[in-house]
Amino acid sequence: MNKKVYLDYAATTYLRPEVLRAMLPFMGEVYGNPASVHLFGQKTRYALERARAVMSGVLNACPDEIYFTSGGTESNNWAIRGITAGYTRGRIITSQIEHPAVLNTCKELQKKGFDVVYLPVDEYGVVSLGALKNKLTCDTVLVSVMAANNEIGTIEPIADIGRIVKACSDAYFHVDAVQAAGALDIRNYKLPQVDMTSLSAHKFYGPQGIGALYIKKGTRIHSFVTGGSQERGMRAGTSNVAGAVGMSKALELAAAEQPRESRRLSALRERLIGRVLGIDGARLNGHPVKRLPNNANFSFDFVEGESLMIGLNTKGFAVSAGSACSSESREPSHVLLAIGLSPKAAHSSCRITMGRSTRLSDIDDFTDALACVISDLRADGRDGKRR
Repeated sequence: MNKKVYLDYAATTYLRPEVLRAMLPFMGEVYGNPASVHLFGQKTRYALERARAVMSGVLNACPDEIYFTSGGTESNNWAIRGITAGYTRGRIITSQIEHPAVLNTCKELQKKGFDVVYLPVDEYGVVSLGALKNKLTCDTVLVSVMAANNEIGTIEPIADIGRIVKACSDAYFHVDAVQAAGALDIRNYKLPQVDMTSLSAHKFYGPQGIGALYIKKGTRIHSFVTGGSQERGMRAGTSNVAGAVGMSKALELAAAEQPRESRRLSALRERLIGRVLGIDGARLNGHPVKRLPNNANFSFDFVEGESLMIGLNTKGFAVSAGSACSSESREPSHVLLAIGLSPKAAHSSCRITMGRSTRLSDIDDFTDALACVISDLRADGRDGKRR
């Protein structure tokens, strides 16, 4: 029986026991609606606002700058649609390698008359600061760039981008920090130049179905979900108290452990990269140094990615061919194409992301299995498919 090893933490993490324990009372005996004025509602209202205060403390923000959402996708949509709702036209600047939640939202707004600029990236996936300077105009209303790429792990120069945006325009600056939270010091993305930051709990061992959007005071943003007065009238719908409690607990734990855990994961990542690059025809995708501590993305000559995933899964290793949100698509990764890979090379990619349960023995066992699967696929046919 093969051991089962999970190496797809960028797709989702498991729920930490400490987080589950914090949530359990609000999934059973403490059930009042926080919008109600009676004692049952007051108890959950207090828990919701305490969760908001914990979040704001970690982010070095004010509690009323934290808005709970259903996840990273909603947070990204709200940031982009909420800002542009105040304009009939204008320029939006983003990058070619953003998450589909950002790219597809921008594409929809493009159809409605907005001028959308997709900044190029270099061979490592780093956004061109020169292109950003050239594309900022007086009618630019929003710049949205992710903190770290979910597929190749490249960390973007958010501080530099923010300084350029504020020096050259009156545009708002939004950061998708979904992949960065927990892996990096999240306080780096609550910078003076950042107006909005998106988070998702299930990326740092919190529950699925809950996220948050940091909105700096003074940001002129429209509500995204209309209805009742929840989230200070900005995001209607009965509050997910258990989710908010779980998210705040998970973020608090992640922030406290981040320096030590990042060092541990970085060491595992370097061992993984060194061993995988020893395989003939292997290429590392993304920045060799400025990358998430738990992320490594590779492509392999003469191997088809789907066959590679199946082979590794058979041996007990869960990895990804790219973003979990687009893993069912047969189109080559837009991220890998943007950094210069051919469609064939992009189809041969494999993303390995590590987490709290990953050990050195897992990395060694995985790389042994990877070499074996690649050898078998190449022996069966140079395109990686059996004939």
